[in-house]
Amino acid sequence: MTTESDSVRELFTASEVARFCQVDLKTIHNWAERGEVRHFRTPGRHLRFRRVDVLDFLRKYGYPIPEVLIAGKPRIHVVDDDGTWLGNVKRNLSKRFEVTTFQDPFDALVAIGSETPDCIVLDIKMPTFDGLRCLSRLKQLPATRHIRTIVFSAYEDTKKKALEAGASAFVVKPDVNKLKETLEALMGLERL
Repeated sequence: MTTESDSVRELFTASEVARFCQVDLKTIHNWAERGEVRHFRTPGRHLRFRRVDVLDFLRKYGYPIPEVLIAGKPRIHVVDDDGTWLGNVKRNLSKRFEVTTFQDPFDALVAIGSETPDCIVLDIKMPTFDGLRCLSRLKQLPATRHIRTIVFSAYEDTKKKALEAGASAFVVKPDVNKLKETLEALMGLERL
């Protein structure tokens, strides 16, 4: 069960981003129009900014990171056909992240539609599943292109293709510590 203190705010308004940067609201609108900071618009045309995009922007330009952006546990979906390995990953990451595991990649894809994760950790070499094609499609679709994806695979020869397909990072299996470090970096978390 996720408590209020464990949950991470996922969306921020233009006014909040302006406050983080100590600039005028019009400046945020200008930056958004120029593509300086990733955003989307609500049906009412209001600007909204995803947490990880705000973190990327603040870090890129050297702004201090407000507490509201680093509080809570980011939501991670881990997809692998090895149940034993999934249990190990969940034990190692649960202190820092809200981890949901999936042995069936199609269950993971269905879950993404109802509870969008901050990051997906994906083994792209599974029977009856084309992980590279899945990764590519996630990056093409407007509803999922913002989700960071880490390919966690024992097959180092797939690294180049995974990154070309849209992976944010590639970590060689079974280095769970490196996976944790990579997740912390992508989510903008300070190392414990």
